[in-house]
Parts: sequence; C-alpha cells; structure tokens
Amino acid sequence: MQLITIVVPVYNEQDVLPESHRRLTCVLGGIDMGAEIVYVNDGSQDGTLELLESIYHDDTRVSIVDLSRNFGKEIALSAGLQHSGGDAVVVIDSDLQDPPELIPDMISEWRNGYDVVYARRAGRSGETALKKSTAHLFYRLMQNVGEIKIPADTGDFRLLSRRVVNALNSLGERHRFMKGLFAWVGYKQKSILYQRDPRYAGETKWNYWRLWQLALEGITSFTTIPLKLSTYIGFVIALGAFSYGVYMIVATLLFGNPVAGYPSLIVIVLFIGGAQLMAIGVLGEYVGRIFDETKLRPLFFVKTHLPRRGEHTLVAKDSVEATISPTRS
Repeated sequence: MQLITIVVPVYNEQDVLPESHRRLTCVLGGIDMGAEIVYVNDGSQDGTLELLESIYHDDTRVSIVDLSRNFGKEIALSAGLQHSGGDAVVVIDSDLQDPPELIPDMISEWRNGYDVVYARRAGRSGETALKKSTAHLFYRLMQNVGEIKIPADTGDFRLLSRRVVNALNSLGERHRFMKGLFAWVGYKQKSILYQRDPRYAGETKWNYWRLWQLALEGITSFTTIPLKLSTYIGFVIALGAFSYGVYMIVATLLFGNPVAGYPSLIVIVLFIGGAQLMAIGVLGEYVGRIFDETKLRPLFFVKTHLPRRGEHTLVAKDSVEATISPTRS
C-alpha cells in the first residue's frame, strides 16, 4: 500500500494542535493510503511538546522530531522532509489557515502524474490590508526579477512526490527559502485554488520584521538583481558626477568661481555617500550568506526523535541526532 506523509512544523501551537490533529486525522481516515504524520517541534516554549507526546501515544501514525532549539520554519520544514518516508509528502501548517480537507484533491492530482501540487490562495481571510498588499507586491517582484518563477499567492501548503522530496533533501545550502526551492527543483507542477481561512487559535509568529527577513532571504537566494542594480546606480551617479565636473571646469574658465555653492556641494556629497553605503549594504548581504555557507554546519540538531510506532526502535530522549548536508568538493 502507498504511504502519504504529512509534515507539520510547529512552534508554540498548543492552542490549535488538538483541533488541527482532529481535522487531519478525519481527512486521513477517508483516503485509501497508509499515513504518517511527522510533527516537527521547532523549539516550542509552551506546552506544545507535551501535547505532541500525548498525541503520539494515542495515534500510532504520529512521529515527533524535536529540534534542539528554534531554528526557524524553513529549517523545520527541511527536518520534516528528511524524516519523511511516504511515496508522497504533504507540507502543512498547524494553524488551520490551510485546510487539511484539500489533501484528497492533492492526492488525486498526484495520481494524475503531477510531482508538485501546490495550493494557491484565492483569498486571505483574517489578514490585514497591509499584509495582503505587501505579500502581493513580494510575489509580483519575485515573478519579475527572480531567476526562478515562484507561483504567486502560494505558501508552503503543497504535496510533493518522493523524487521531489529526494531532490530537496540533496540540496546543501543553509539559507533556505523553501517556496523558491519548491519551484527550483522543477518537475511537473499544478496549482489548486482555495480560500485561506483565518487562524483557528493562538497568535501568528510572523511579525513584519520576520516577514521582511524572509522576503530578503528569498530575493538574495534566487536573484542577483540587487547587486546589478547597485552597479547601475553607481554608474549613473559616476556619470552624473563626471558631467557635473566638466560643467564646473567650463563654468570656472568662462565666468570664474566666487567659491559659492556650499549647500549644493553638501547635498551631492551626502547623496553619493548614501548611495555608496547602500551598495555596500547590498554587497554585505550576499557576502554574509557566502560566509554562512562556507561554514558547512549541519542544518539542525535533533534532541528527540520518536518514530512512528512499529517502524523501528525508538531513539532515547537524551540522544542527539545531527543532520549534515552533503559535503561539497
């Protein structure tokens, strides 16, 4: 029998987990496949882990990957994919904004030959106008400047075939923008439209600063446009400065120079200095990522791994599991 794996990254989600697991199990009970649910606890500080352990003892389909600390959602997703064993893998959040009831439709499209079936939002209920507008702008920006065309209005909620999961697990980069990686691996992909619901309970962990950091990660991971833009801006400024220098020389020879123009000089100096600092900042973002990549650190450490019961021997709680990406020559 084929196996479907559901990967659910969680961070401080004790308020929503019981209902999320109930709806997920109802959906899995209606499909003609074996199922496993991989919960990845990303360093939760509330009662999430205790609740997951209770769910684990009640449901033999559940496995728990408890990370040693909070590594962030992108790394938690990677950990879940590396611990998945299904013929197909569904990635879904636990906040119930993405309805588990869409999973059977995804499985149907997968059986029709698609390797990636992603859920595209037709609407985003319960979100502010600012968040909707900035998300809209970000996806359109990536559509136009990114080397990879990331599907618009699409989050992490999707189904991946086993060969896509294997491809993702083979990638060695530390800075991970999973939405971009899902598109980068290619293969046959299809979208399913759905209406995104408001968060069922609890509070979102994504403030605007973290969203900005994620957007910056996506831009620097999949395009060098900021570097090129810095070059173009520098060229334009240099051309303008050269032209202004020629003008000053000609004007001085023809009309003299009474040593006026202090305000304009200050404006020009500050403008050029600001442009230089901006370009250095953009360069620094890329250099910082190169610095992190060259360390070749493991993506994450696992403090506790409780496999699906009957799968294989449980790992003791005090053990440490390190996952290391492929070594590059």
